[in-house]
Amino acid sequence: MNKRAVVLCSVAATAAMVTAVPPASGAPADANTPYASHTRQAPLPWKKCATEDHPTLQCASLRVPLDHHRPDGRQITLALSRVPHTAATSQGPLLVNPGGPGGSGLGMAGFVAKSLPRKVAAQYDVIGFDPRGVGKSTPALNCRPGHFSPVRPASVPATPALERANLDRAQAFARACSTKYGDILPFIDTVSVVQDMDAVRAALGAEQINFFGYSYGSYLGALYGKLYPHRVRRMALDSLVDPTGVWYVNNLRQNQAFDTRHKAFMAWIARHDSAYRLGGDPGKVEARWYAMRDAVAAKPAGGKVGAGELEDTFVPGAYFNGYWPHLAKAFASYVNDEEAGPLVTAYENFGVVDAAGENSYSVYAAVQCRDAQWPREWRTWGADHAWVHAKAPFSTWNNAWYNAPCAFWPTHHLTPPDVANSELPPVLLFQATDDPATPYEGAVTLHRKLRGSRLVVERDGGNHGVALSGNPCPDRHLAAYLDSGEVPTGGEADAVCEALPAPKPRSASARRALSHPWSTMGS
Repeated sequence: MNKRAVVLCSVAATAAMVTAVPPASGAPADANTPYASHTRQAPLPWKKCATEDHPTLQCASLRVPLDHHRPDGRQITLALSRVPHTAATSQGPLLVNPGGPGGSGLGMAGFVAKSLPRKVAAQYDVIGFDPRGVGKSTPALNCRPGHFSPVRPASVPATPALERANLDRAQAFARACSTKYGDILPFIDTVSVVQDMDAVRAALGAEQINFFGYSYGSYLGALYGKLYPHRVRRMALDSLVDPTGVWYVNNLRQNQAFDTRHKAFMAWIARHDSAYRLGGDPGKVEARWYAMRDAVAAKPAGGKVGAGELEDTFVPGAYFNGYWPHLAKAFASYVNDEEAGPLVTAYENFGVVDAAGENSYSVYAAVQCRDAQWPREWRTWGADHAWVHAKAPFSTWNNAWYNAPCAFWPTHHLTPPDVANSELPPVLLFQATDDPATPYEGAVTLHRKLRGSRLVVERDGGNHGVALSGNPCPDRHLAAYLDSGEVPTGGEADAVCEALPAPKPRSASARRALSHPWSTMGS
């Protein structure tokens, strides 16, 4: 689930209008051809929305067509944020996206501007945005409030009744989305978000944009480059979505990668047995974790944390190892001391889905279910996930139910464009070798599809999000690229950075981890 640090800023009531120049008559929304660009109609009315951390932050709103093929039809509103450039010469707008689908990007403008070297950040107008349906953009989706309220049915369908209960939840979510947003869902998809990005470019008065995106943001960037190649000046993509597996296959691959990462966490606990007293054998530590899952399935911890909530709580640890000390402490307290309190606290910190999370999940489902074909027969899902679960039992079924509304989604699916591209300037790519959310093989695939791209690899890194996450090596490559366009040159990996050391089992590390901004869900 999303645990992003966001900056909420009020959005200017006055909106600028941009008009889409539609593609050739009859071109479908997922056409594999460059799209005609948007044209500027009016300047954006930026207003101050400063925070203590980002005193120069500005906000605005932008009206765009719900359906870009009907530019004069119904309009929706995008919420934007900006940290203006301060250098005498600007390199133009740098659009940023934190991932998702469904991630709010308003706070990312301030994060990126503050995290880059001052000299580099000063050269850009750093632009954040809430994609259509998300956060401060309107309308904002929330299909079924309370969908993740505890205690949910256990994820692993050990009985037909459990499987039926989870299927009922998935169908109820899809029905609720159809009832509330049936007129909007056909236009909540990645291609439409990419068209919105070009509308933002036009409203900024820029001939080209620079772009930096994490996770799902890497897919947004690759697709923007496909549809608007002549509008790309520089592009940096981090934690790379495999564009050939959108989205069902990618989720199946994730399940095995998340299980591997969970095993790495169990091995870390075993190495620190003196701190956690859960044993020095990783396999036995893992067995105790599954015993804990069985126990809370039978009797939820604190009346809140059942098996599904436990998985929700520990999945963020696969995204960011800074959470490990906090999660390990909760695990040890429950097993060794029979204390439910620390586990409930961990759930409240990492697993609870609030209203913002419900919005994010609603958009996540809407985008992924619309973007590409999903199996419509549940027996296909059941067979595929049972096969994967036998090898990767950590979160396979949790992820299956997370995506299961797509089996019942009310809209027809699109066909994902092929992002293969030889028309872009060098694109800088970042990938950790052991990242479970976007496995390394997908990064190699994207690297090959974007001709002339450069790949910076964080060796032995398992965190999701490489650049601007505390490792100076990838940060140097990003800064050099944004400053002058400099890129490394090598083989399959053009540059290799060593991962940061694993955290130590101390409470201070856990407290710092709680503020890490990019523990991104999904992909």
